[in-house]
Amino acid sequence: MWKTALKPRWIVGFILAIVISGVFVLLSQWQFGRSTQPEVPVNPATEQVQPLTETLEPGDFFHGTDADQMVSAQGTYDPARQVLVPGRLHEGKTGYWVVSAFAVTGAPALSGVAASPLTWIPVARGWVADPTDAPAPPSGTVELTGRLLPSEAPLAGTAAAPGEATAVSVAELINYWEISSYPGFVAATSEIAEGADVSPAAVPGDLLPLQIGPQPPAQQINWLNLFYSLEWVVFAGFALFIWWRLVKDDYHRDLEESLDDDDETPLLPEQNQQKVQP
Repeated sequence: MWKTALKPRWIVGFILAIVISGVFVLLSQWQFGRSTQPEVPVNPATEQVQPLTETLEPGDFFHGTDADQMVSAQGTYDPARQVLVPGRLHEGKTGYWVVSAFAVTGAPALSGVAASPLTWIPVARGWVADPTDAPAPPSGTVELTGRLLPSEAPLAGTAAAPGEATAVSVAELINYWEISSYPGFVAATSEIAEGADVSPAAVPGDLLPLQIGPQPPAQQINWLNLFYSLEWVVFAGFALFIWWRLVKDDYHRDLEESLDDDDETPLLPEQNQQKVQP
């Protein structure tokens, strides 16, 4: 069998089968990549800044369509209501998010929280490497711009250290701060106080900007493209099978021709006498 496979024509045929199989495998990879690509791009509407008071309602559920929306709000920070959220990465380093309570001007007040009749929203202002580097929030009226994000889930079974929170969890923070709050938080990108940008992106210091972009849409599987990718793999194997089958057929033809040649070989006189003897 190997002697037949090493014939020049079948060596060339094998190389051709490998090339064809390689092309089929590349086509399979291309189809597989198309099967997992997001079908819709990032919504450009989320990058258009909208007033927070017109985007989200206090006490309401956080709708998925509001996630990643750039929003603006006017209000004031309370320096007494600021926590650090540990375990946050920034350029490969682990540190803390600085999260401050922001009283939103013009937001409807929620009843039931006597300690703070205002409506607040947690604002992740920036990242610090060390807790002692966390500055106080800007004072006075602040024009806030940032990305609206859903509340995180608190870490179960984890007790936060004093001055810290396990996550940017509205449920955890409203109990810690004793306030009424929107059901999400804002990752600040700009903070304007008295006409000056006082955000970490504009003011050099230990507090670094978060730079949280819009989340890409969830990938959806295109089953037709996935089927095509598997089909090309089958075609690649079939190309090699065809080569092997042709070699096998050639081997059997050579074997039959060899047996026919043996049958047609003339017998010696002695062999003829032996055949005619009873």
